[in-house]
Amino acid sequence: MARNTLPSVTAGEGGLNRYLEEIRRFPMLEPQQEYMLAKRYHEHEDTNAAHQLVTSHLRLVAKIAMGYRGYGLPIGEVVSEGNVGLMQAVKKFDPERGFRLATYAMWWIKASIQEYILRSWSLVKMGTTANQKRLFFNLRKLKGKIQALEDGDLKPDQVSHIATKLNVSEEEVVSMNRRLSGDASLNAPIKAAEGESGQWQDWLVDDSDDQETMLIQQDELENRRAMLHSAMDVLNDREKRIFEARRLSESPLTLEELSGEFDISRERVRQIEVRAFEKVQSAVRKAAHDRASALQPVSQ
Repeated sequence: MARNTLPSVTAGEGGLNRYLEEIRRFPMLEPQQEYMLAKRYHEHEDTNAAHQLVTSHLRLVAKIAMGYRGYGLPIGEVVSEGNVGLMQAVKKFDPERGFRLATYAMWWIKASIQEYILRSWSLVKMGTTANQKRLFFNLRKLKGKIQALEDGDLKPDQVSHIATKLNVSEEEVVSMNRRLSGDASLNAPIKAAEGESGQWQDWLVDDSDDQETMLIQQDELENRRAMLHSAMDVLNDREKRIFEARRLSESPLTLEELSGEFDISRERVRQIEVRAFEKVQSAVRKAAHDRASALQPVSQ
């Protein structure tokens, strides 16, 4: 999993084309292959398994990285930072969760790239507000939606629309638009492997929620999962087994199946399930309250 074991992007368009051709040679993994490799790394720290997981997802990193090509930074470095995020995702990926690595890794890749961009751009400091970061990463997309594609300053109504949409001041929109002007065109042609061709914009990520919102949502989801995992410590082994089998499984077991497993009645299983749910719910509420209290500013 060492960073220097992966293909790297050399300078120039030719270097990027060669990189894209090289990573296309790594095979995509079937779900069962991915699961077994992830299990090998998760349980035995098998670096060969981790390397296969990483290389099979390099195309995902490249596709996401192209969406950030307009920020004036070397595309090779953007791809490299995305690969770091991918490696972090592989390290933390739990194959027993039931979803594919690509779904999980996407968040890590985007976060790693965005952190790199924010570090590299002096005009956006890490201490700026979430709204200003949202403006930084979404100004182009909004300009495209309102057909504000010309270089130069935006029209007053366009500035007003964007400022309202992203909850920032009109002065911030004007300033950011001027600073981001003059970027490389995403319509530049690209020649890929096996005679394929197209434009850079063909590699753009899909038009879903903006990255800032998605990262906030993912962070909140991770916090909820962490609280749930911690809250389950209040359960004994039997309660935990029944709670997981009935409430957390994608294919919940029936009361009949669990009654046979524990040699108790179905009604008793149901009672344990309800009691376990109430205990976990109470523990989660307490954890959420404690977290909110910790975030409260201390009065002087």
